[in-house]
Amino acid sequence: MTSTVPNAVQHADEQQPPITMFGPDFPYAYDDYLAHPAGLGQIPATEHGTEVAVVGGGLSGIVAAYELMKMGLKPVVYEADRIGGRLRTVGFEGCDPSLTAEMGAMRFPPSSTALQHYIDLVGLETRPFPNPLAEATPSTVVDLKGETHYAETLDDLPQVYRDVANAWNACLEEGADFSDMNRALRERDVPRIRAIWSRLVEKLDNQTFYGFLCDSEAFRSFRHREIFGQVGFGTGGWDTDFPNSILEILRVVYTEADDHHRGIVGGSQQLPLRLWEREPEKIVHWAHGTSLKSLHEDGRPRPAVTRLHRTAGNRITVTDANGDIRTYKATVFTAQSWMLLSKIDCDDSLFPIDHWTAIERTHYMESSKLFVPVDRPFWLDKAVDEQGRPTGRDVMSMTLTDRMTRGTYLLDDGPDRPAVICLSYTWCDDSLKWLPLSANERMEVMLKSLGEIYPDVDIRKHIIGSPVTISWEDEPYFMGAFKANLPGHYRYQRRLFTHFVQDRLPADKRGVFLAGDDISWTAGWAEGAVQTALNAVWGVMHHLGGATDPANPGPGDVFDEIAPVELPEE
Repeated sequence: MTSTVPNAVQHADEQQPPITMFGPDFPYAYDDYLAHPAGLGQIPATEHGTEVAVVGGGLSGIVAAYELMKMGLKPVVYEADRIGGRLRTVGFEGCDPSLTAEMGAMRFPPSSTALQHYIDLVGLETRPFPNPLAEATPSTVVDLKGETHYAETLDDLPQVYRDVANAWNACLEEGADFSDMNRALRERDVPRIRAIWSRLVEKLDNQTFYGFLCDSEAFRSFRHREIFGQVGFGTGGWDTDFPNSILEILRVVYTEADDHHRGIVGGSQQLPLRLWEREPEKIVHWAHGTSLKSLHEDGRPRPAVTRLHRTAGNRITVTDANGDIRTYKATVFTAQSWMLLSKIDCDDSLFPIDHWTAIERTHYMESSKLFVPVDRPFWLDKAVDEQGRPTGRDVMSMTLTDRMTRGTYLLDDGPDRPAVICLSYTWCDDSLKWLPLSANERMEVMLKSLGEIYPDVDIRKHIIGSPVTISWEDEPYFMGAFKANLPGHYRYQRRLFTHFVQDRLPADKRGVFLAGDDISWTAGWAEGAVQTALNAVWGVMHHLGGATDPANPGPGDVFDEIAPVELPEE
């Protein structure tokens, strides 16, 4: 296992098929859909060249635009900031350009199979990400309540950590049929997935993550719950998720989304940027050599959208920050959904009132990071004791702590090359503690905290450039890092995710298709952005009179068979 506290019961059969993050809510095989030689579908020739607005140039928007272009449509991408969205890779001023920091998404599980399709398509490489106790992580330090423990495997930690690991596994088995669901997902046994999940949604929709732990006999110990919250599983502490719906957490652990992570060599933002410039080998209507970039004036997206409203003929009219007005038969909206409530002037008629309610109730997690460049991966140096004798331990390790930094990650590209430290990665209240501080002020507090854990290590002397930082809640076009449902939000999420199937909507409420990370069932993971983009592509194709090949039905074609369970409204 790669986690400090395992996120799954161990399987005896190591030859099991790989899992895919289609999840229990909508068990559709997006990876098979993408791989099929018939393609994603066709539109009538009379619609070739038709412009379709795509609002948001993050991964979801770029994937949607790329696939719509391949069908023969003309995507018009609007982007308020930069291509990439939450895939944001930045450098350090004055440093080697190869030194980069992932301000948003930085680690991706193998179960992100639709995402992997595009990573492979544009020729990007991945490598193991150094999570706590991962195989790629030389060592991990757990520092709680002033006690520091050094470990290279889970067995190196005190017994209480193994007790907590066992409690989590028991909790999942007792309360969420973990092994049965995990097996059904691996085997893509849709009837079994739906049977298990339908029962759990009804039972657990109103339950918090913390309440789920408390209801388990395995977690009757407060100390165990406290350690679990601070150390967690996979990526580290999960107490910031304690108020969220347990259904959100189950989606993660069922699909092993928090395990065996890999990072993209050179930075994740390369993925949408390469798709923007990619010239598809198979493309309809457009000449070979066409790319999204070539379809846009000056090779750049249109600026921010300032108004969305419906006009005659059930068209969607878009006004941008330059004052330009264009009208479209269809629009894909992939930006952060709260933008529809604040920064974009919208007609109420864009969506049914229940969908507006769901958008307003969407709950977002705050998140902050701070990175510094260093001269070399000095943490691989071996420590010595007071008598100068080697201890066999690394001088510094991937660190989980209850101090302000919470999670510190060590990122290198070889022993003799400059490297990067993510001094702190935090969420929610822990992120808000950093919000008023500048990058340098944050760094000083972080170095003080880490100095208490590593009193013999002078991190500062290795720093070769200014820190870079982000608080996603303070980003004007995001206002948060990612969606995380609260108890009772299942119905809202269902409305947003299923919005791409519009045959049952009134005619005057069709034509706008929601997509993006916060519309997905697996928010916080790039896979959700890709899946919802493909849903929206199917929706636009269907809206314009197109269809899929019978041999490769799309997500809307099989919707009635695998639609998310619908809870009563009364």
